[in-house]
Amino acid sequence: MDVEKLGIQDKKATYDEIKAYVSEKYGYKVSSLYIAQVKERAGIQKRENYNIGEGKGVVPHCPPEKEEAIKDALRHFGMI
Repeated sequence: MDVEKLGIQDKKATYDEIKAYVSEKYGYKVSSLYIAQVKERAGIQKRENYNIGEGKGVVPHCPPEKEEAIKDALRHFGMI
């Protein structure tokens, strides 16, 4: 079955590929947490996270400039 003929897109970049793209193009270091936050806002389904903490502490939020860089990477890889 040819996936392209069905119109199904199953392009997925790894977090490391996204980090490398953002670092090379923008010079930013982005965390997996920031990538996950942007993917969630974009409606990209993620797999279940089994490494969930105790819920203590403050969760940092992705700064707007890094969010735009991550969105660019997601567009580059055909994910949005």
